[in-house]
Amino acid sequence: MSHLLEVKDLEVKFALRFGDLTAINGVNFTLDRGERLGIVGESGAGKSVTGFAIINLLSKPGYISAGQVLLEGQELNRLPEEQMRDIRGNRISMIFQDPMMTLNPVLTIRTQMVETVLAHESVSNAEAVDIALDKLRKVHIPSPEKRINQYPHECSGGMRQRIVVAIALLTNPALIIADEPTTALDVTIQAEIMDLLQELCESEKMGLILITHDLGVVSQVTEKIAVMYAGKIVEIGSTQAVIQNPEHPYTRGLIKALPGSLQPGSRLNQIPGMMPTLTDIPPGCAFHPRCTIGEAACRMEVPALISRCDADRMTACHLVG
Repeated sequence: MSHLLEVKDLEVKFALRFGDLTAINGVNFTLDRGERLGIVGESGAGKSVTGFAIINLLSKPGYISAGQVLLEGQELNRLPEEQMRDIRGNRISMIFQDPMMTLNPVLTIRTQMVETVLAHESVSNAEAVDIALDKLRKVHIPSPEKRINQYPHECSGGMRQRIVVAIALLTNPALIIADEPTTALDVTIQAEIMDLLQELCESEKMGLILITHDLGVVSQVTEKIAVMYAGKIVEIGSTQAVIQNPEHPYTRGLIKALPGSLQPGSRLNQIPGMMPTLTDIPPGCAFHPRCTIGEAACRMEVPALISRCDADRMTACHLVG
């Protein structure tokens, strides 16, 4: 059986006056129908750029310089823009970080949802409203007949995020890409949104790519985790394997930095240094300046992402295996 999504050797560059900068360098992963993948890492790791590249929504000067993105066998990165517009919001939906930036503040929820349906479906206005109400019920919006006539500012942050999820579901997509979908929400609402996304993936057989910096969130929702650093995947595998027995030093550092991993009275762990900029990626393993166990080989040779000591995951580290 073919995969829902295949990303093969994806490379993204930004064309600047002084030369091209590589933001994504050789990313590979697959996603099946109904499967949930978490992409994690610090700011600047390349998580969101990967998500935008999948739907070919990179802003200039960014462009896909190499590799393939295949949705159900169809190569997306070579399609003309007109065909990609038919796929975006239809077969692939994206949930952006801030619901207040996603929703138009001067249009009612009805207008925004109905316009989305009519852009992709040949239905009447009344049928579009029925579809919108059905999706609002699916994301557990109370009194959807009332909410659909309100403006975004009349809804709470959690309610707005549920509406954004409902909009993403309007065309019954095969894949949802959620980019930090719980930003600026309190912990209780975060948990509700994560439970909702998991429930929808299971009931609708949709694939989910959850982009976040929070390993605690993905560990509760996803089945696979890809850890990114400086534009590369440094570890990928089943959620259970990566969380319970991380192999890459960067993954171990992220897990130790979670407050829930602390023993009472112990200090919060931190990874020294900062993520390198695109103009200053170090040679060899990009993580070696921050790594506490690095060796000479780490400074000279880029480690390959391969299965080393666990068949359930792949790791890019000279010191594993």
